Amino acid sequence: MKTKRHAIILKVITSQNVETQEELANILSTQGFSVTQATVSRDIKELRLIKVLTSEGRYKYATVEKAESDLQERFIRLFANCVISVTSASNLIVVKTMAGSASVAGEAIDSLKWTEIAGSIAGDNTIFVAVRDGKNVQELVKRFQKMMK
Repeated sequence: MKTKRHAIILKVITSQNVETQEELANILSTQGFSVTQATVSRDIKELRLIKVLTSEGRYKYATVEKAESDLQERFIRLFANCVISVTSASNLIVVKTMAGSASVAGEAIDSLKWTEIAGSIAGDNTIFVAVRDGKNVQELVKRFQKMMK
């Protein structure tokens, strides 16, 4: 019963904006589940749901993975808007940004969690990206350049 309820909760929060535990309990009731607020609260905790801000300025429940995906998409848009160029030097990738934008672009790079990247350092308008293996540098440069479009 709990597994089915969890599956319904996940389906519901991906298809509609659910703002409160009471609202979620009411939706579950229409699906044939008689639940208390305490049960819904436990379900939310077990499913690791969080509240995220919608584009309308309201909050809704979402999975951590969905929230991270949305955040990553925002970072990629910011990356595309502030990066001027991407070049390589040995096993480093040098990313040039508009003044004051390197930390934002660096956060975007870090959010990608590409295993080929050992780490990055951001200044004011330049980011150095250390690549674990030099043979991956050109492929990563191409991926970064594709993100700029």
